[in-house]
Amino acid sequence: MPAAENRFKSALSRGQLQIGSWVGMADPYLAEITATAGFDWLLVDGEHAPNDLRTIMEQVRVIQASDSHPVVRLPVGETWMIKQVLDAGAQSILIPLVESAEQARDLARAVQYPPNGVRGVGAALARSSRFSGIPDYLATADAQIWLGVQVETRAGLAALDDILGVGRVDGVFVGPADLAADMGYLGRYDVAEVNDLILDALGRIAAAGKAPGILTTDPAFAATCRRAGARFVATTIDVTLYAQAIRQAAQQSRDNLADQT
Repeated sequence: MPAAENRFKSALSRGQLQIGSWVGMADPYLAEITATAGFDWLLVDGEHAPNDLRTIMEQVRVIQASDSHPVVRLPVGETWMIKQVLDAGAQSILIPLVESAEQARDLARAVQYPPNGVRGVGAALARSSRFSGIPDYLATADAQIWLGVQVETRAGLAALDDILGVGRVDGVFVGPADLAADMGYLGRYDVAEVNDLILDALGRIAAAGKAPGILTTDPAFAATCRRAGARFVATTIDVTLYAQAIRQAAQQSRDNLADQT
């Protein structure tokens, strides 16, 4: 019995568009609600959301029970962190702020068992092997792990071709917010100079045979990125969506009831 198929990885390898949402509420109940929405993938954010290993695992668990696929973003690309989330059952991970092929090669080794990598062999204790319930897990797990790296600085873009040359990197996500900040446009997402670099990078990633990714809540720019080659596209952030909706609801209630006395 082999490791479960990574449906997200398989779909991307076939060139299929995968539409996703950011999951930053750090709560499995809310993640489960989001998993009913119909997205192809959901990004459980361990970088900017208040998540730890246990909350990540619980969210991965409820998302895996849906038709959506969980992708875990770690705060940094530490080998021990990668080992823990893989053992907790994540099959797809995204690592921020990758700026060199050397970093990418270290990450590639971290997601593979020896002799190809350095992932610790502790599957007997792990949820990923169904607690030793998958007899062939060690022999088949590597092929089902999807490794995505974020390129989100000028240094990262300068090293993009070298990063794309690391065979075990499956996808490259271009980080618009950090790239804009690194270029001197902190908090601005409408700068042509930044967007031109993003679109150029997406095209280069696609040409190299890797899956290009992006997060944008602007429908027009999302469509432009798709035309440039983006294959995994996040279009929604649960935290901001909820914040906007609940504020609007409060204001509508005030407007509706304010003059009723």
